[in-house]
Amino acid sequence: MSIPPPTDSYSRLRTGTPARADAEAWLRAARDAQVSGELELVYAAVAREAARRRPVCTASGRCCRFEAWGHRLYTTGLEAAFTMVSIDPALVPNEAGVARALARGGCPFQPATLCEVHEHRPLGCRVYYCDPTAQEWQQALSERMLREVRAIHDRHGVPYLYAEWRSLLSALASLTASGGGATPGAGG
Repeated sequence: MSIPPPTDSYSRLRTGTPARADAEAWLRAARDAQVSGELELVYAAVAREAARRRPVCTASGRCCRFEAWGHRLYTTGLEAAFTMVSIDPALVPNEAGVARALARGGCPFQPATLCEVHEHRPLGCRVYYCDPTAQEWQQALSERMLREVRAIHDRHGVPYLYAEWRSLLSALASLTASGGGATPGAGG
């Protein structure tokens, strides 16, 4: 597989700042039944694979406390938008809610131990398990399913950006607050 040449999206990935036009396109695509249906099929395939593998999840919430657990959640702009438009509007974080989550080192959708948007979480959350035995297969599954998500972007002409979860949520929160997405809530 060849590596694509750097693009404006590649530059934004490095800075973590999505373009407003990209964020608006992700929100439009996430509301499209065809696009969201294809994304849900990818998520269903991940669920089947996880069920087959049976990783242990203690529901401790450690995986969502990014800094404490020593990792970051990266996802696509489309997936972040899908989460934002699919959840209860009261759960949609505003920019301040995302900033509070960033300051505490976690996810704005995890006020305690459990995820408030579990059904609508992105691919990275669906394939990551704290279970040491999952290390053997979760990276390959993640890469395979990420190619499927990329294909959805390509088929529907949706701008592609793979970036840190909270930076994408922050960009989308600014649009949802101005009427570009779901009704904003306090979040985080």
